Amino acid sequence: MKKKLANTKCTVKLRKSEYRDEWYLIIDIYPVYRNSDSKPYRIKEGINRSITTPIWDKNRVAKTNSDGSVTYRPKRDVNGVILCRSAVDNESCIYADKVRELRQREYDNQELYTESEAAMAVQNERSGANFIDFFRAEIARRHKVNSQSIRINWNRVSELLKMFNESEFLPFSKIDLKLIDDFKQFILTAPQGGKKKGTVSRNTAATYFSIFKAALKQAFVDGYLTIDLAAKVKGIPEQESRREYLTLDELNTLAKTECDNPIIKQAALFSALTGMRHIDIQKLKWKEIVKDGDHWRVNFTQQKTKGVEYTPISEQAYQLCGERGDGNRLVFEGLPSPSWISKPLARWIEASGITKHITFHCFRHTFATLQLASGTDIYTVSKMLGHTNVKTTQIYTKVVDAKKESAADAIKLGIDLSELSK
Repeated sequence: MKKKLANTKCTVKLRKSEYRDEWYLIIDIYPVYRNSDSKPYRIKEGINRSITTPIWDKNRVAKTNSDGSVTYRPKRDVNGVILCRSAVDNESCIYADKVRELRQREYDNQELYTESEAAMAVQNERSGANFIDFFRAEIARRHKVNSQSIRINWNRVSELLKMFNESEFLPFSKIDLKLIDDFKQFILTAPQGGKKKGTVSRNTAATYFSIFKAALKQAFVDGYLTIDLAAKVKGIPEQESRREYLTLDELNTLAKTECDNPIIKQAALFSALTGMRHIDIQKLKWKEIVKDGDHWRVNFTQQKTKGVEYTPISEQAYQLCGERGDGNRLVFEGLPSPSWISKPLARWIEASGITKHITFHCFRHTFATLQLASGTDIYTVSKMLGHTNVKTTQIYTKVVDAKKESAADAIKLGIDLSELSK
């Protein structure tokens, strides 16, 4: 689409003095548009010069007066400069034409380049903005309703950025591939937050750096960065971590062991039977558990992925919910938050005689591992866990493979088979 031009024209004109026989030189500028106003304006700019000897062009009438007399336009040379009989006046007219030429160039450039110059000015302003402030604003924008653990991670990355930069102010103009790589190396040896000692684990560093890359990507989308730097850098590869889980015998042992907080026991076993996360169990309401034919089903929105899940649950899982309450009431009322659940959970595990390091999330791992071990296909398990990618579920297959290897070694004959091959 063609850009509409104002075609502003600047012309040197004369204005007759009311008191003397002289003419003031002025620059007449028309049309001029102000802001978004569609009405054209005329500007008359005085240049503090006057002449007394203009030469009139008798072939060009400027105005016919009421008494029949006429006035004429000034004669101009081939370049449009007003001609005078006096050398001094000619110098003034040449000066006036230079001012006109300057103004004409300003208006022409304004019409041709205003949009690009404005965009450049906006970009320059954004380049000088503070990335750390932008990062903090992203926390509020993205995660105001997300789980506490996600906000904690984003806030920790914000603190590490400030620590790395040794200042609260990091302009976007300073962010380049070298700075990003330097920050990656810094994260790999960054101190743990709070009262914890030592450096972060590699997997924690990988999580932190992925958060940093997400903020860089958003900065590019929002126009603060002109290059998608996040796409040009690789993340930190995670180390494969052991996903602790309970065997079916251990799970039964726990079910028979008393817990000093019964609601924790009910919720933990519910997680082992459904694969639901702590945050989703904590927010689960009775209206989200419905009967569908012969099966109970949980209809809820995952807090982590925001995906809508329709998950069937067993009769035993439903029994763990207790007596049905009002639709808007929480099913597991009084279930402690992650920061308060670890100690009573540890006491229950210890009382059962299980020596594994079991957190609440391990019950979700238990569900996945036992399902795969019992023959449920990985795609079904992935759907039941609410994973957006089946690759996330594949980590559990290695646990099952190890279990198969142990099973393969369980049957041993009581003879030396090497003798048979001789």
